[in-house]
Amino acid sequence: MAGGIAILALLASSVLFSGIVSPLFIAMGLGIVVRNLVGTPGAALPGLKFGLRRILRLAVMLLGLQLTIAQIAEVRWAGLLVIALTLVATFLFTIWAGRALGVERKLTELIASGTSICGASAIIAVNTVIQASDEDVSYAIACVTVFGSIAMFVYPLLPGLLHLAPHAYGLWTGASIHEVAQVIAAAFQDGETAGHIGTLAKLSRVIMLAPAVVTLGILASRRSRSESGEAGTTGTPLPYFVLGFVALVGLNSVMVFPPDVSRWTIAFTAFLLSLSLAAMGLETDVRKLRARGLRPVVLGASAGLFIAAFSLTLIKFTS
Repeated sequence: MAGGIAILALLASSVLFSGIVSPLFIAMGLGIVVRNLVGTPGAALPGLKFGLRRILRLAVMLLGLQLTIAQIAEVRWAGLLVIALTLVATFLFTIWAGRALGVERKLTELIASGTSICGASAIIAVNTVIQASDEDVSYAIACVTVFGSIAMFVYPLLPGLLHLAPHAYGLWTGASIHEVAQVIAAAFQDGETAGHIGTLAKLSRVIMLAPAVVTLGILASRRSRSESGEAGTTGTPLPYFVLGFVALVGLNSVMVFPPDVSRWTIAFTAFLLSLSLAAMGLETDVRKLRARGLRPVVLGASAGLFIAAFSLTLIKFTS
C-alpha cells in the first residue's frame, strides 16, 4: 500500500507539479486520505511499521550520497557561518515561541527541526529519536511545506528591492527556505549563479542534520530518565543511521560515481522517503490533527518569518 502511494506521489510531483511540490508531502497527504476515507486494513500495519522504522532510517542514511565536502566548501566560510548561526537561532527561537504559544513540546521540536534544517526530511529523521505521534509528524510536515511554498513564491520578488547580488540572494534562499526543491525553484529565478549557490547552501544545511539528530536524541534520553527517576548515563540512543549518513558523505567525497548511478540513487532515496511518509499518512487520524488547533500553524509562520529575517540580516552584515 505504502509503495503504491509512493509511486503515485512521485508521478504527481514530477508530472503535475514539475517537481516543485515535494513527493513526500503528496505521499503523506494521499496516505491520510486513504486512512480516513477508506481505512487501513489491520493486515497492513506490520508493513507500515517496518516502513516507518527500518526503511525510513535507510532513506535518511542514503541522503549522504547527495552531498560532498567539496560542495559544502563552495559556500565559503562566511556562508557556512551564516547557515550555522541561522539554524541554531531559528531552532532556539521556535522552541521558545512554542512554549509561549502553549504548543506541545514534541510538535514544537518537529516544527523547529523542519524549519531550521531541511523540511520534511529533518522532521522524520528527528522523530526517530524524540518519538512523537504520527499526527504530530503529519502536522509539522504540513506546516513547513505550506510556509516553505509561500517563501518559494515570495523570495524571487525581493532581490531587487533588497539590493541582493546573485550570490547573496542564493545564499539567502539556501539558508532559509525549507525544502531542497523549493530552494532550487526560488534561487534559479535570479540566474545560474544564484541557483548554484542556493542549492549548495541548502545541501550544507542538510549535513547539519547529523549533529542535530544526535543532540536531540541525547536530550530526549536524559529527559526520559529524569521523568522515570532513573540515574546514570546509560541508555543514550546511538542513531546508527546518522553515522551511516556521515560515512556516505565521506564516501561520496572521495569516490566519483557515474552520473547514472547518482541519478538512480537520488530517485531511489526519494522513493523510500515517500514510502515512509505514505506509511505515516496511513496511520494518521485526521480527528487527532484537528485537536492540535491553530497554535502550531502560528508557530510555523513565526518560525518561517524569523529564519527569513535573521538570515537576511546576517547576509547583509557579512557581505
